[in-house]
Amino acid sequence: MAGMTTSSAGAYANGPAPHGAPGRPGGGLQALIVDDEAPAAAELAWLLEQDERIASVRTVHSGADALRALDAAAADVIFCDIRMPGLDGMELARVLGRFAEPPQIVFVTAYSDHALGAFEVAAVDYVMKPVRQARLGEAVRKVAARTHSGGATVAAAQPVDETIPVELGGVTTFVQRSDILYVQAQGDYARLHTADASHLVRMSLTHLEERWGEAGFARIHRSTLVSLPAIDQVRVERGRCVVCLGDIELQVSRRHTRELRDRLMRLPGRGGR
Repeated sequence: MAGMTTSSAGAYANGPAPHGAPGRPGGGLQALIVDDEAPAAAELAWLLEQDERIASVRTVHSGADALRALDAAAADVIFCDIRMPGLDGMELARVLGRFAEPPQIVFVTAYSDHALGAFEVAAVDYVMKPVRQARLGEAVRKVAARTHSGGATVAAAQPVDETIPVELGGVTTFVQRSDILYVQAQGDYARLHTADASHLVRMSLTHLEERWGEAGFARIHRSTLVSLPAIDQVRVERGRCVVCLGDIELQVSRRHTRELRDRLMRLPGRGGR
C-alpha cells in the first residue's frame, strides 16, 4: 500500500529490523503509527519494536492513509500525532470512534493544548514528544491491559485507571481517576476533588457518571458524584443519609439513597455493610 511501511518479523520502517526486536507472530498488539513527520514516525516505530508486547508496527503519514491501512488490516492501537495536514489526529479519532470495533488511541504529540480533547475522544493516553521509552512503555501497558493479544477487550473486574488532563494557569497537568474522591457540578463544568486539591474541567457531571460508572463512581445527589471505594462510613442523621470520605461529609439525596446502598453492598469486602 502506498504511503505505508511495515515493521514485523523481518521488516522494519526505513530498513531492516534492529537486532533484538524480532517479530512476535504468536501474539501481541498490532500497532499503527500515524505521523506526517517521517523521522518522528521511524523513531517511534523503533521504540515500539523494543517492547515485547508489540507484535507488529505499520507506519503511515496521514489520517487518510491511516483509514486505508485499517481497511486493509485491523489494528489494536493507533499511535497518532495530532497536528497533521488534512485529517488531523482529533478528527481521525472521531472517525475511528464510529467503528464497530474501534482501535485504541494513544496520542503522541509535541503540544499539550489538546489534552482535554484527547480525553473527550476517549484516548487511552497522551504522550509528549520527545518520546521517552519508559513513558511510551506505560502507554503500551495501558493498551495491553485493555486488550487480549488477539484484540478482544479484557473483561477485567477493575477497569484500567484513566488519566484526566486539567488546566491551571495555562499549564496542563494530569490527574489519575483513582485519586479522585468525588466530583461536584458547577454549571457546564465539573470540579474534581482529590485528597489535596480540586480541579475544574469543562465536562458535565452526567457525562462523567456515564463514563465512570463501571469504575466505581455513583451519583449521590443531582450535583455530586462519589467514588464508592473512597467511602469510609454511611450515616443517617434526621432521616437524611450522609457519606463520609475521611473528614469530608457529603449529603445523599433521598432519590439516590437506595441505589447507593445497593451498590455499596456489591463492593468487594463490603457485603452486608
